[in-house]
Amino acid sequence: MAPTADMHSSVFADRSDSREGYAAVRDGRLFYREIGTGLPTIVLHGGPDFDHRYLLPELDRLSDSLRLLYYDQRGRGRSAPDVEPEAVTIASEIEDLDGLRVHFGLETVALLGHSWGGLLALEYAIQHPHRVSHLVLMNSAPVSHDDLLRFREDRQSRAAADLMKMREVAATARYESGDLKADAEYYRIHFRTALRRPEHLEQVVARLRLGFTPASIRKARAIETRLYEQTWSSSEYDLLPQLEQLRIPTLVIHGNHDFVPQACTEHIAHAIPGAKLVTLSESGHFSYLECPDEVHKAVVEFLDTTSRTHLA
Repeated sequence: MAPTADMHSSVFADRSDSREGYAAVRDGRLFYREIGTGLPTIVLHGGPDFDHRYLLPELDRLSDSLRLLYYDQRGRGRSAPDVEPEAVTIASEIEDLDGLRVHFGLETVALLGHSWGGLLALEYAIQHPHRVSHLVLMNSAPVSHDDLLRFREDRQSRAAADLMKMREVAATARYESGDLKADAEYYRIHFRTALRRPEHLEQVVARLRLGFTPASIRKARAIETRLYEQTWSSSEYDLLPQLEQLRIPTLVIHGNHDFVPQACTEHIAHAIPGAKLVTLSESGHFSYLECPDEVHKAVVEFLDTTSRTHLA
């Protein structure tokens, strides 16, 4: 019998070989979790109003090939204390990421970005291309305003009723206050069409706010709004032309059932010279959870291929 995602969860749920701490960065500190001894790889979570914990335990499977350096982005998760939303910008996010690299004494790092984390990884790679050894973009968010509009138009055509329900939930006093149940209700609707199997939806929703309080949810939402305004909400925002200048080995992973249109992902993969695009037939927006074996295989084969290329 082939192992299932639930079986993998039980195997990796009790990992005792991870290491946790705080990295000192500009005007603050970032919570990190480290596991594995392979290629140093900073993991960038999505949201951007979540923290890294929704990626666990499944993403730890990659620790047999990668030294995974998870972190909570400034103002979120365990990097939230003493941070005002106004202090977080896309520029500070890139500076924090570079500060994390310096903290670990690394000349170069691989970046693994999920969803919004894919956009942040590309923002960093554009500014610091010589600091990035590899890119793994997993179910990336759109990286241009035009593709954001494409995503929204596609959702409107496929899930108009869900969008209306989300607006209704978001207008309630419970949701605005950061109530955990109202927040879960909102994301249960938001991600309903983003995953292949209903049981995975409940797993994702249960993990999104681990350790959050109503106050930290409100803070994370305010940060998210600021970051959106500074990036894809601007009509001029478009990373695609700059991606054409990258010379970084890149793996792009997309799920056939992702609520982000495949065209958005293809635009990223086609813009980066030599990027490899892998589309998973039984996955939505959370491929590390939905198809852990396929993701592991894709990443290991990617690393093997790039290693052989460098040796040649």
